[in-house]
Amino acid sequence: MITTLEPKELFYYFNEICKIPRPSKKEEKMRAFLVDFGKKNNLETIVDKTGNVLIRKTAPKGYEHLPTVILQSHIDMVCEKNSDVVHNFEEDAIIPYIDGEWIKAKGTTLGADNGIGMAAMLAVLASGNLQHGNLECLFTYDEETGLTGAFNLEKDFLTGKILINLDSEEDGEFFIGCAGGIDTVARINYQTEKADEKMFFFNLNIKGLKGGHSGDDINKGRGNANKILARFLWNTSQKTDLRIVKIDGGNLRNAIAREASVTAAVPFSYREPLRIDLNLFIYDIETELKHTEPDLEITLESESVQKEVIDKETSTKLLNMLMACPHGVVRMSDAMPQLVETSTNLASIRMEDSVIEIATSQRSSVESAKLDIASVVESVFLLGGAKVFHNSTYPGWCPNPSSEIVKTSARVYKNLFKKEPKIRAIHAGLECGLFLEKYPHLDMVSFGPTMQGVHSPDERLHIGSTQRFWTLLTSILKEV
Repeated sequence: MITTLEPKELFYYFNEICKIPRPSKKEEKMRAFLVDFGKKNNLETIVDKTGNVLIRKTAPKGYEHLPTVILQSHIDMVCEKNSDVVHNFEEDAIIPYIDGEWIKAKGTTLGADNGIGMAAMLAVLASGNLQHGNLECLFTYDEETGLTGAFNLEKDFLTGKILINLDSEEDGEFFIGCAGGIDTVARINYQTEKADEKMFFFNLNIKGLKGGHSGDDINKGRGNANKILARFLWNTSQKTDLRIVKIDGGNLRNAIAREASVTAAVPFSYREPLRIDLNLFIYDIETELKHTEPDLEITLESESVQKEVIDKETSTKLLNMLMACPHGVVRMSDAMPQLVETSTNLASIRMEDSVIEIATSQRSSVESAKLDIASVVESVFLLGGAKVFHNSTYPGWCPNPSSEIVKTSARVYKNLFKKEPKIRAIHAGLECGLFLEKYPHLDMVSFGPTMQGVHSPDERLHIGSTQRFWTLLTSILKEV
């Protein structure tokens, strides 16, 4: 049981949070828990019209002179599971368990992103013996799929001038900047045609990839199931008549696609060459990704004859678009070594009601570069005859190396752990850029414990770093 871990107050609240379903945009149960928590602890609790929750706590006696600090985490979690796992994220609890030095969940995302940040805030609010100034704990709505809470945060909601964001994932690192982002979505209409009964129908499945965060993990050389699937289908379509029945890949715009599948057909005479081509293809892909994707699985199974297939023209355009659509790192930062400046993610492919939808996301710490790569992706889709639109655009957070809260945090870290922390920016979207638009006076820093595999069922939270995270946070609150 994770509630046996120290500090007990922190892991108690993380365990409670795991019990409460909180998919993006369906966070009512978690919000109700927060409101009830505030009432039970006699704390001022406000819910704004968007669904953000603010809980205030006055400073203990003797610390009223300290400045007000805003602690911030988001309520929702990414809901990803392995295909063979039965789990309803809207109803079922996440079951965390200890595996050596890590906390994991069985076959699903753990929700430590950003549940551990919320747990820390609740533990601080509930504590009667911590030393700190006035606190404003902001729990934001729908960060993962639209930054909705941060976008709609009211200008007079907060009073503090120092904000500590608890949504980072590397122990010993303080983040002082982040990338901005934009989504590019293509939709193409299709018709169906009567299938040729003499064709060989098959199911091709790709799974076992690590996936991960489309920003923070984009430079780790991981495979994208959508790109792998498109590559094989496109190559096959150049050799023989390939007909697609159904295609599906990826899930969320901010996750690298871990799984993809297709039901398709080729002339019956090409059945054996297809299997030979696939074996050669698997060898190539496994060779290319042997260092990053050791668990990759690509399987082909025969399928019963289908009545209808996607019309040939749409199928050709679709495969050309998927093959040409870029994915991965576009440019590294010149200003900060080892930081990705610009990237793009081929996130998902969906079919529904005679429409195929392809979702992608672009990120960059340079606004003009973000818009440029979004235009590149758009142009690929336009060449394929798709209708294209952009949404979920948000600004980056420009680093401020002279920040007082950054200096204080770094000093406290060094005093506690006898080593220098890393000060860096992150190639992922934090809500901090949006906060600055509403509150330009804010002095901000972001940090958190070590997490790996976020946005995937491989998500895990490092126990030792979480304990250090708690010590660091409570010490900073005392020293601000």
